Amino acid sequence: MSTQDNGSKPGLLPRNNTINTSLNPTTSPQTCQASPPQDSDCQVIDSSGEDVESGATSPVNEKVEAIYPEGGLQAWLVVFGSFSGMVAGFGYMNTIGIYQAYLTEHQLSEYSESTIGWIFSLYIFLSFFCGLQIGPVFDAKGPRVLVALGTVFLLLSVFLMGSCTKYWHFLIVFGVLGGIGTSLIFTPAVSAIAHFFMLKRANATGLAATGGSVGGVIFPLMLQSLFPKVGWAWALRIQGFIFIVLLIPANLLIKSRLPPRPGGTLLPDFLIFRQPAFAIVTIGTYCLEWGLFIPITYLTSYSLASGAMSSTFAYQIIAIFNAGSCLGRWAPGYMADKWGRYNTMVGTIIGCMSTTLALWLPATVFSTRTSGPDGVPSTTIFALTVTYALLMGFASGSNISLTPVCVGMLCDTEEYGRYYATCYTIVSFGTLTGVPIAGAIIAACDGAYWGVATFTGLCYVCAGACFLSVRVMKVGWKLNVLY
Repeated sequence: MSTQDNGSKPGLLPRNNTINTSLNPTTSPQTCQASPPQDSDCQVIDSSGEDVESGATSPVNEKVEAIYPEGGLQAWLVVFGSFSGMVAGFGYMNTIGIYQAYLTEHQLSEYSESTIGWIFSLYIFLSFFCGLQIGPVFDAKGPRVLVALGTVFLLLSVFLMGSCTKYWHFLIVFGVLGGIGTSLIFTPAVSAIAHFFMLKRANATGLAATGGSVGGVIFPLMLQSLFPKVGWAWALRIQGFIFIVLLIPANLLIKSRLPPRPGGTLLPDFLIFRQPAFAIVTIGTYCLEWGLFIPITYLTSYSLASGAMSSTFAYQIIAIFNAGSCLGRWAPGYMADKWGRYNTMVGTIIGCMSTTLALWLPATVFSTRTSGPDGVPSTTIFALTVTYALLMGFASGSNISLTPVCVGMLCDTEEYGRYYATCYTIVSFGTLTGVPIAGAIIAACDGAYWGVATFTGLCYVCAGACFLSVRVMKVGWKLNVLY
């Protein structure tokens, strides 16, 4: 069979051991990228793992399964440890909408939305930016020390935040300590799964990533109930005690398996951006994260300002968002292993774009026209907002679970931590600026939210164009190709 020239030698497994396959055995064989150290011929196989030309079981799959366990007790314990760590780390991240709404009404009520937004954007920025060094350290040294340090930083953040009263307190305790702690936990949690899974990597990563959504459901509902009963300080301390329970299995179970790449260093390598596909995926991921954290941060504030629901339900809207995301982080990963990782990613991005522009944008516009004879009923705004939270939560789940898998398809597994970390070093600057930009847009629109809804939708338009471009670069426009 013929292969494209990707700077690889013939007779090797595809790069990252991933095969672009055709759903139709009669179509021309698709392209494989080669990567050492395997020596089997690159073959076109269908989703059942059979050789398209001979009908026999593909030796490519047999080789991959020999290198990667693709299951077993140890592999699934790693997934569970990653899940547990992400309930704490990403659960902390997915609760920022509750923190933002509470601080805006209480401790930081004298500050503008944009100014308060810098606290949360700094947190998100460090959560991703620190991966620049954490990824290569994971590749060389493994996850043990990283996860232990992340546990210390994250626990310090959540316990100390209960005592914060001033702006700079929150900037340091939540923004700096919390951001570094989250990064130290989630980067090894994601990277470790790649050492145990290849053919089922998207599914395994998606299962682990649901932990963040589970935390994003539990913690907002818990805090909403605790704030009036025990106050801000003790509500955060109770959350901290739960983090201790969650981070114990993360420290015990997250582990690496593959040895570091010979000659590897701890230094990041920005020369990999000379690969056009990787550069475009990084731009697309930048736009994804730019758009994702705007509704996570401001959906509760919008719900409070809309007047379409009670303040109690407004605090629950982010839990509805994360409930949709819980299924949305696993299901696309499961489908991606069968339908293609980039194919599924493009589909979910279209879902994010369409729900934002077709549901949230009209709701924000209607919120400005609730009075007068032509006013829009609050029930309409309520229905649009709740539907958006649920559907957008589902569609955006892949932003976290599938992105590392898509990045991993462009590199060897031994370099996965470096590629993933380098990508998110650039992406982190989008998370640093996205939330304050949204706050400035709200101010420019006199407190209305139609501007941020439009901005969010456009972010997903750009992200979809990038991921679709890489898909076309690799396998062309044929719709029946798994990639």
